[in-house]
Amino acid sequence: MDSLKPRNHPPAFKAKVAIEALKEQQTISQLASQYSVHPTQINAWKRIARQSLNDLFADKRKRVDKDRQDLIKELYQQIGQLTVERDWLKKKVGLLE
Repeated sequence: MDSLKPRNHPPAFKAKVAIEALKEQQTISQLASQYSVHPTQINAWKRIARQSLNDLFADKRKRVDKDRQDLIKELYQQIGQLTVERDWLKKKVGLLE
């Protein structure tokens, strides 16, 4: 009856099988036999891997854009602060009327 219990595979194992499925060097049936996993499960892991890869690269672009926007915001704040300080110094020295 132990074979009827669902197995909980570690993430590294799932990733390994999904990568092999994505390579398409072996059929899903061959992979199922090799790793003792049901073909439906391998197809599910393969689908999750594809979706995750798309999200991974999409998120990276979003992070780069956010980092760039944060840098621009910080630089504009510094420019504003330096402009205020420069004007204050000019006024103190008597260069600004």
